[in-house]
Amino acid sequence: MANHLQAFAEELRRLDRAVAGLAPVAASIGVEPPAGRQWFELLRKKLLPQLDVPPLLVVGIVGGTNIGKSVIFNHLAGEVASGVSPLAAGTRHPVCLVPPGADNPELLARLFEPFELRAWQSPRDPLEEAPENRLFWRAGSRTPARLLLIDAPDVDSDVVVNWERARAIRQASDVLMAVLTQQKYNDAAVKEFFRSAVEADKPIIVVFNQCNLTADAQFWPQWLSTFCEETGARPELVYVVPYDRDAAEALRLPFHSVGPEGRWPLGDPADLRDELASLRFDTIKIRTFRGALARVLDPQRGAAAYLETIRTAAGQFSAAAAALSATEMARVAWPTLPAGVLVEEIRRWWDTGRGTWSRRIHGFYRALGRGATWPVRTAWQTLAGEQVEPLAAFQQQERRAILLAVEKMLDELERLAQVGNDTLRPRLARLLGGDARADLLRRVQTAHDDSPTVDEDYRAFLESELEAWKAANPRAVRFLQSLDHAWAIARPTITVALVVSSWGLAGGLVGSAGHAAGELATEAAIAGGLTGGGEALVSTTSEGVRQAAARLFTRLQSRYADGRARWLAAWLEGQLLGELLGELHDGAEAPRHEAFHQAESAMQRLRAAAG
Repeated sequence: MANHLQAFAEELRRLDRAVAGLAPVAASIGVEPPAGRQWFELLRKKLLPQLDVPPLLVVGIVGGTNIGKSVIFNHLAGEVASGVSPLAAGTRHPVCLVPPGADNPELLARLFEPFELRAWQSPRDPLEEAPENRLFWRAGSRTPARLLLIDAPDVDSDVVVNWERARAIRQASDVLMAVLTQQKYNDAAVKEFFRSAVEADKPIIVVFNQCNLTADAQFWPQWLSTFCEETGARPELVYVVPYDRDAAEALRLPFHSVGPEGRWPLGDPADLRDELASLRFDTIKIRTFRGALARVLDPQRGAAAYLETIRTAAGQFSAAAAALSATEMARVAWPTLPAGVLVEEIRRWWDTGRGTWSRRIHGFYRALGRGATWPVRTAWQTLAGEQVEPLAAFQQQERRAILLAVEKMLDELERLAQVGNDTLRPRLARLLGGDARADLLRRVQTAHDDSPTVDEDYRAFLESELEAWKAANPRAVRFLQSLDHAWAIARPTITVALVVSSWGLAGGLVGSAGHAAGELATEAAIAGGLTGGGEALVSTTSEGVRQAAARLFTRLQSRYADGRARWLAAWLEGQLLGELLGELHDGAEAPRHEAFHQAESAMQRLRAAAG
């Protein structure tokens, strides 16, 4: 059983450590600290303090006026520790006896926080009138080990402050000894007091005092039944004690155990102190924690609700992070990369696989071809008017896409600034203040102008795709290589034809033969042999080859759009959202914090331990 209580105590401490560890995490997402909440105060000021004291069972002797509570208390103490008065409401302040070795004022102060602790001087101390809530205490030389005894004020006193002090003792006690008499077992105030004790799941021991052991034997079962029905109590032990003033003063009153229903025949007197000391210590200690523990674990108002508040706030941060995801914001309709750019990159890759002689021939005549076709390009521009370069047009389209993405993000930021929580709003206000929008648009446009159309990351991807195609199509590669070699041999003739056709076009003298030669030269010059060879290969093979080529081209275009989106996302995170997104992601992770899991685990085990 001791191990059971130790495990219970460790889970309470674990919950406390977890809540403390969560405090800075919760504060970062706008959740107020738990200090001041009822569940947290019960955890810190009631449950944990009782775990810090030596393993004691706090037994409160409670009941109505003039029923001999102090007499019973003195018998349990084995000495006159509390003054006995024939007047009503004699005990005004509680008296506490602790066993040897437990006389630590600091620990007692934590157990009895509502009271001002005073060192006990004489039995008259608790009878004095005083506005303060005093508790007189001392070590009892004969107090049973592990028992801490309290003589409480009357629960039905005409002095209202006595009720409050009695209720405080009820809350601090592990076990309540209900001292009843023929006159008080059915008293309204007494029943109300013990009804509240039952609701708090306090173990109760019933002592019927001042009985006539012969005449009352047929009645105390009825008194007990009425008391239990009216309060809901299920006493752990039941005793009857005779009315004997001399025996009371000499601390020689006998305590007769009469069973849970009060119907056992009277036998030899019981040693009440020994029976109290042999109570199921661990079970009762855990049971007395249940009332406070139920509030700590309450799903609506306890620690579970505190964790749920953290989870809700983290959800807001997660939603904000998702709404502000730069990656998602950058997913706009990106323009298609001009085919000429891809062709140039493909030519670059193909050149690296050519032999030295072939590469030199193609390079020389490609440059020569560009010069020779200059009159053609000039004449065409004169006839058709000034044309926008495809790459320049593409860059304009891409710039518009980027500005659209940034505008979209800024609009979302402004929306969240209106509906976000108190923690999120000031963060967003800092981003949107002043000329933030115009400044951001200027900076992103400058960054785009400075970025290369094709970066090394995309070039590496393109090369890997082409190398994969090359490895998967060895026959096609050999065919293209042989065709490329043949073109290298034919280059001088092609170039002469190109020059002739160009002069003819410039002079308006283009014949059918020159036109055909110009087409051949143009294809050879632009594609460097690869595109021309590819077309030749496709035209002489199956439909599947053409489909594969289309898929490859689509992948190259799609990857380019993804790369540009990643570039924009990285820029936005670095220049605008980096710190904010970091805070949002950290806040969203709060329910996955180790302290959060520890708190949930501790609460689960505490529920199981409390039954």
